[in-house]
Amino acid sequence: MDEDNKVEAVVRTAFGKGAARKIRAVGNVPAVLYGHGTDPKHLTLPAHQVGLLIRKANAVLDLQIEGKSQLALVKDVQKDPVHQIIEHLDLIVVKRGEKVQVEVPVHTEGESFAGTIADLDSYTVLLEVEATHIPERIVVSVEGLEEGTQIHAKDLELPKGATLVSDAETLIVNVHTPQKADLGEETAEAEGEAAAAEAPAAEAEAESAE
Repeated sequence: MDEDNKVEAVVRTAFGKGAARKIRAVGNVPAVLYGHGTDPKHLTLPAHQVGLLIRKANAVLDLQIEGKSQLALVKDVQKDPVHQIIEHLDLIVVKRGEKVQVEVPVHTEGESFAGTIADLDSYTVLLEVEATHIPERIVVSVEGLEEGTQIHAKDLELPKGATLVSDAETLIVNVHTPQKADLGEETAEAEGEAAAAEAPAAEAEAESAE
């Protein structure tokens, strides 16, 4: 585990919205840690440090609770919808060497064949991995891929020790040629409609001139 993941956690005894507000006012964030048959632990964590750590998907924190180290996977982050301030964290107890199932983001790199687009059909893939070796992302190269090429979950190159949990046939990338509207026909049609609209007006003007 990275030393940067060490987070000083304080066990909290005050609960409720008022208590949570006070915790956030002093730069901390309330959290609850549960799992492995243990009683839930209510904690207070430093908001700024945690905010930086959870920018990585499936962050694992090395919590320092009353002098003891406890690994925890960030399971859920509740944020204020307007200010995007972290309001609460749900953490799950994990152990070194233990395998967990997590949704890992998929990213594409490279350029598909000229004139085509490589659409990412699934933005994440469900993997079973060691809790302390969760990949940040799965990278798929689309370099030079031609129209009609499809990449499925079974085609992904997974890191060592990772197992695919998602359906093997799940479509991940689809390479296609973008649909082009026939602007020529549309323009001609629009011009025809404009001419049709102008004809009665021209006739009316001719009649009034007579």
